[in-house]
Amino acid sequence: MAENLDMAEFHWMMDMVQNVDVGIVVLNQDFVVKVWNGFMESHSGLLPSQVQNKSLFELFPDIHRQWFRRKTRPVFELGTRAFMTWEQRPFLFRFPNYRPITGSEDFMYQNITISPLAMATGEVNTICMMIYDVTDVAENKKWLESEQVKLSALEENLRNR
Repeated sequence: MAENLDMAEFHWMMDMVQNVDVGIVVLNQDFVVKVWNGFMESHSGLLPSQVQNKSLFELFPDIHRQWFRRKTRPVFELGTRAFMTWEQRPFLFRFPNYRPITGSEDFMYQNITISPLAMATGEVNTICMMIYDVTDVAENKKWLESEQVKLSALEENLRNR
């Protein structure tokens, strides 16, 4: 009975990971993909079976290896989280903006959290990346900044009259 309950819990947890509106990617220390959820499948067009046990860098050659390794080193070595925001780097995965009619951007802006996944021994040999679509936030901030520039120029013109 307990085994059936464990399997039922495992099933709904896996269902949640697959259906959450956040990208979830688990990588080992060699940056080999171990988990690729539905969000990632939907936005990349790559099935989990196409990416599992393959190098992230081979799948996405535009990811700067040295930079990404440097970014993930403290996660593996110290067991601390790391963060990437769209203001620092607009995206890690060049996914198209899936709202091309209402959106003004060609690609998805992303915030990313990288968390350690520790074994029972405390050793971290896998990390979990959570990829958030923040395209709406980025579009709104960029629009607001452009409007502020226009307003400043207008104020300057009025002062110079």
